[in-house]
Amino acid sequence: MHKIINAFLPLYIATLLLLLGSGLLTTWVSLRLTHQHVSGAMIGAITAANYIGLVIGGKIGHNLIARVGHIRAYVACAGIITASVIGHGMTDSIPVWIVLRFIIGLSMMCQYMVLESWLNDQAEPQQRGVIFGIYMIATYLGLSAGQVILTLHFSNQILPLLIVGLCFSLCLVPIALTTRISVQPMSPAPLEIGYFFKNIPRILLITLVTGMIIGAFYGMAPVYASSMSLDTSQVGLFMALTIFAGLVTQFPLSWLSDRYERQRLLLGAATLYVLASLPLVFLVHSSFVVLISIAFVASMVQFALYPLAVAIANDRITPERRVSLTACLLMSYGIGASIGPLLTGTLIQSFGGNMLYLFFVLCGGTIFALSWKTLPVPKRLQEEGVAHVPLTDGLVSSPLTAALNPVIDEVDIINAMVNTSDEENSVEADSEENPPAQ
Repeated sequence: MHKIINAFLPLYIATLLLLLGSGLLTTWVSLRLTHQHVSGAMIGAITAANYIGLVIGGKIGHNLIARVGHIRAYVACAGIITASVIGHGMTDSIPVWIVLRFIIGLSMMCQYMVLESWLNDQAEPQQRGVIFGIYMIATYLGLSAGQVILTLHFSNQILPLLIVGLCFSLCLVPIALTTRISVQPMSPAPLEIGYFFKNIPRILLITLVTGMIIGAFYGMAPVYASSMSLDTSQVGLFMALTIFAGLVTQFPLSWLSDRYERQRLLLGAATLYVLASLPLVFLVHSSFVVLISIAFVASMVQFALYPLAVAIANDRITPERRVSLTACLLMSYGIGASIGPLLTGTLIQSFGGNMLYLFFVLCGGTIFALSWKTLPVPKRLQEEGVAHVPLTDGLVSSPLTAALNPVIDEVDIINAMVNTSDEENSVEADSEENPPAQ
């Protein structure tokens, strides 16, 4: 463990700083606009723009890294993000902020891809689980620490934005000074959307609904907390603890997921999520301790939904298609994360902050309904159990997540895909040379 931390320390520090800045920026933007009495729909649109940028950034990131290399791509994106962050302090124009959040989301996805491809390239296969686990811890700690900064009392409203810019600037330093520069070229994960829509449509819908939940949470939870008459420091603590809840639940979830049927776990998680979110729909005047305690439990279950959906999907797809599956799941998740803030922003604007948790209740019920019917497992996969791997919130990740899975070797996947293609071509050639008798 000590050797792994030392070997990958620059990447972990860069991840921590990157997510610290990202987490602080997301909450600060929502709070700033709430205090300016901007409509919930516009706040949701700004959050959605960030997630749209993340989704599109997957494709652009591959092309950029292939063109200029990992370090140059990372440095360029960090510079663009820092300039975009400063742009938030130069104007209050909502359309400009929407564009800036889109640019930040797009650039951050490229940075995620650089970090994860670097981790994957330098890791031994037997170490990938531990390496990704520490990466996940750095991710959640960064997101939580960004919220804790808001608990400090700033006389200058722009100071948190300057801290965000500082974090995005400093995340350049560990990467620029690292001596690990021999990273293999990347190739985009193939998309087989039609195949997955045909074979696992309900799982794709579950990931879409989960994306709606997470996107709405990050964008609109600060607005909800503010509507509950919490001050800025309390909102920061509320967000910090509810995000940290995601880290708390991941490792127990891994233990359960490898020992019990995952579909039943998803059904149970959806049920608990509905039950935990329901009180927050009706609690209007409540103590801060009660509010944050219920929200903490709801968030523990909330951050378990996407990892379970991914594990269930991998159980039902052959190994040669799992890299493509990851890309499709992330795309479905990202579309949902773009829709969620828009819907909840409109609801909150019309009916109040409690509508956020009513939205969560409805989404949890939808996931329960989609998971109720048994999802079949192909015969050839019934004996091949896929170990559960803890995941982050879904889009704090690139399409390389599958390659970081310790039970999926990237070389084996590529070889399997090549072999499958060769077998199909061979079958086609045989059928042409020896047509079946009429």
